[in-house]
Amino acid sequence: MSLVRYESDDGVGVITLDRPDSMNSLDTATKVALRDVVLAAAADEAVRAVVLTGSGRAFCVGQDLKEHAEALASGDSGLATTVREHYNPTVKALLTMRKPVIAAVNGVAAGAGASYAFACDFRVVADTAGFNLAFAAIGLSSDTGSSWTLPRLVGWAKARELLFRPRTVPADEALALGLATEVVAPADVLPRAMELAHEFAAGPTLAYAALRQALEFSATHGLDESLAHEADMMQWTGGTDDHRGAVEAFLAKRPVVFRGR
Repeated sequence: MSLVRYESDDGVGVITLDRPDSMNSLDTATKVALRDVVLAAAADEAVRAVVLTGSGRAFCVGQDLKEHAEALASGDSGLATTVREHYNPTVKALLTMRKPVIAAVNGVAAGAGASYAFACDFRVVADTAGFNLAFAAIGLSSDTGSSWTLPRLVGWAKARELLFRPRTVPADEALALGLATEVVAPADVLPRAMELAHEFAAGPTLAYAALRQALEFSATHGLDESLAHEADMMQWTGGTDDHRGAVEAFLAKRPVVFRGR
């Protein structure tokens, strides 16, 4: 059985964590498979938008603690290695791939699972789901980019609260905080995420790539540098066939067709 399934059709790639009996917890084999699938989706030129979801009743509950306990018993937690080799490459690819990424949060998302969802552009969340930054509850710091993404979603004060005092944030509160983009019935999570993905796949994907890059750049640079970077991104997108075609279509009063070039 595949631990992580990847399917693509009509410009949309769907990545599904598939360890439902373990609530899609992340043992080493699953972390390797997820990393490789996310990198493959990022490189897949036929895919113009990506959906990340889980099978069964959970989105992803983070590190597989049974496997981790065995590592602790051996005398080496292996945490630094797995963060560098598995979690970091995966979350960086989610954050920087040149296409929109939508998390279809079908159930609880905890620890690294929550962090993966936070790395996506949009989070469609089941009204029965929730987020838990569980790291401190087991005596750990944060990983999988949560120290970077969480304060940018909810602000520094709320990020500290959620990290220092872990609890499950229910869907309605997650929506109010900005952790969820939309809250829907459980049966509607994947269909709504797919609807958004197809919308983006038919849209100006090069512009989306530039917007992702501009937002990431501005998060770590000052005003003057960010303004200069915006000029670079405008120059790049302004030279694309998508932009020229959109202007021509607007003036001719006909529908725009974006081709990602």
